[in-house]
Amino acid sequence: MGSNIRLRQILLLVGDIILLYASLLIALFIKHGFQFWKELLSRHLGPFSLIFIVWIFIFYIAGLYELKMLKNGLAFRKTLLTAILAAALITVILFYSIPKFGITPKTNLILFVIIFGILSYFWRRFSNRKLSNASPAIKLLFIGDDNEYEEIAKQIEKNPQIGYKLNFWIKNATPEEMGKLNQIIAETESNSIVLPSNFKKEGKLIEAIFRNINPDLEIIDALFLYERIFQKVPLSSIGEVWFIENVSKGKKNMYELIKRTTEIAFVIIFGIILLPLSAIIAILIKLTSPDGPAIYKQIRIGKNGRQFTLYKFRTMIPAAETAGPQWTINNDPRITKIGKFLRRTHLDEIPQLINILKGDLALVGPRPERSEFVDELKKKIPYYEIRHLIKPGLTGWAQINYRYGASTEDAQEKLQYELYYLKNRDLIMDTNIVVKTIKLFIYKL
Repeated sequence: MGSNIRLRQILLLVGDIILLYASLLIALFIKHGFQFWKELLSRHLGPFSLIFIVWIFIFYIAGLYELKMLKNGLAFRKTLLTAILAAALITVILFYSIPKFGITPKTNLILFVIIFGILSYFWRRFSNRKLSNASPAIKLLFIGDDNEYEEIAKQIEKNPQIGYKLNFWIKNATPEEMGKLNQIIAETESNSIVLPSNFKKEGKLIEAIFRNINPDLEIIDALFLYERIFQKVPLSSIGEVWFIENVSKGKKNMYELIKRTTEIAFVIIFGIILLPLSAIIAILIKLTSPDGPAIYKQIRIGKNGRQFTLYKFRTMIPAAETAGPQWTINNDPRITKIGKFLRRTHLDEIPQLINILKGDLALVGPRPERSEFVDELKKKIPYYEIRHLIKPGLTGWAQINYRYGASTEDAQEKLQYELYYLKNRDLIMDTNIVVKTIKLFIYKL
């Protein structure tokens, strides 16, 4: 299933690369006529090839390779236009700040951006339409009535571009219905059967599937399909066995070593870069709210339930919790004016680089929660304490996929994303989370 999605993303990437070079060739031809080959090879090919890497990276940050986003409409057009303008601006900065490029194109660059913008718009409209209208590679046959079936069905109907289609649904898997399974598969042209998460306990269902199995028919667990589509783990369909199979796999020693080494380098580099900004933020906090400290300390719960002191720039009035700990609400009157900006941009979290250096936090992981809220959430949300098996993080999978949590319901939804990260974490996923965090930061400025 993943290979189908990956192939579609690779085709989009290849198409963008071809258009980037084609746009450069056309721009050079317009400016230099038939001498464009000489201009390309002597001056433009090397610098623009490096610039194109930046363009692809910006497109990735903007989400232009995420299939669920690729539907023609106003939101998509705004995303594409924003990505092109951002890439063009960064290109100008790079060309005029790196003398080794040897060129500072004006007309050529303007022509290139205009040409690529036009070609990219029509290419993406065409590819989006093809993705939505193409015959799906994975044609599903649901058997049974699992908790997540309805949600999966609505999602794939709303997003045909991701490559799935529900061809048929046998809600009541009676002996009569299962006896016609071969006929139903043939008539609906289904190539994948989705079974409930507890199908291993259903002896008659297993027997019916066994009688109809063939090499071309893929058998999919509903829980696996849900995770693939939503990239989170549904709490309603898991139990102790799921944790034994997916979490208790021993320590990933090499992964942890590389991750920790990278985090230390990150803290040192960005700590130095952000030092002047941190000083300015501290001064602004003291000027606008002089009674309290610039840096706020708070006890949070870390790996294995261990308490540690978290550092943040203060964003609330000094007497914010005289009535005890409480969730932050929309338009919370306790938040200061400068605090609203710091929270929106997450600049209030800069002091947490100290926590990463100390080893209390990772760069990527579940966000650490306050001990008062943890005690409450453990009583209300099943398996909540499992999130403490790994070190909490400055950013995480839940943070980039779900809004700010301010209730038990939000915490439960975020836990589903955190369990997905706990199961699938690796260096590639961590890098993806960091990149998407940068995207969110840029959008909030």
